[in-house]
Amino acid sequence: QVQLVESGGGLVQAGGSLRLSCAASGRTFSSAALGWFRQAPGKEREFVAAISWSDTNTYYSDSVNGRFTISRDNAKNTVSLQMNSLKPEDTAVYYCAADSQSPPNRVTASSYEYDYWGQGTQVTVSS
Repeated sequence: QVQLVESGGGLVQAGGSLRLSCAASGRTFSSAALGWFRQAPGKEREFVAAISWSDTNTYYSDSVNGRFTISRDNAKNTVSLQMNSLKPEDTAVYYCAADSQSPPNRVTASSYEYDYWGQGTQVTVSS
């Protein structure tokens, strides 16, 4: 059974940092693009960041570009999201996702391209 499990969420003050991790089990995702999405209360799920399975391309939403960094470790089957300079508007449930059909260099913000999803981890940024 394929599973993506996020960890690292929590409560942090504005300006602080958190590092989210997502571990994949059940199959290897070394040939899958990986992404992070988030959903705040009352809002639709939105794209945050993605990394190609070739590890050569990354893509960020405008709202997090310059503050968040996505990385992957194929040997450990994990993807991480380093979040710095956090703002209250970053408060959301964060989900990792895998696009198992992606070409080597593709990164996409479209949630429809991702076929595996984690259960989410809560990030709360206080002002």
